[in-house]
Amino acid sequence: MTARAILNGMAPFFIVRDVVVSAAFYRDALGFTVMHMSPEEAPFFAIVVRDGAMLFLKSVEAEPVPNPARAANARWDSYVNTDEPDVLAAEFLGRGVVFSVPLQDTGDGLRGFELRDPDGYTLFFGRPRG
Repeated sequence: MTARAILNGMAPFFIVRDVVVSAAFYRDALGFTVMHMSPEEAPFFAIVVRDGAMLFLKSVEAEPVPNPARAANARWDSYVNTDEPDVLAAEFLGRGVVFSVPLQDTGDGLRGFELRDPDGYTLFFGRPRG
């Protein structure tokens, strides 16, 4: 029998205008921890984490291109699974986060909400209903 490697997660990689500004948004507004930022003098790369969620942020000499198609039924740049979307929505609202789509039950069997980060990336926080 051949050994099988375990996949421990998957992390989006977002190109951002200013990695310091973006990392601060994820830290201050969404409760992530900045796990890594480099180089120290003029940072252009960061890793932010919260529980099992991880996100890579990088500033390059190009504009961010969040989900260029932005189809009506495929708006997200990232899906973030949470067992408690109602509790998380209340936490984010308490931090002053504005949702692009409020907490709701969706037509495709999910419960959650959407928000946009400073670079225009759309994140859905939620879980499957049922």
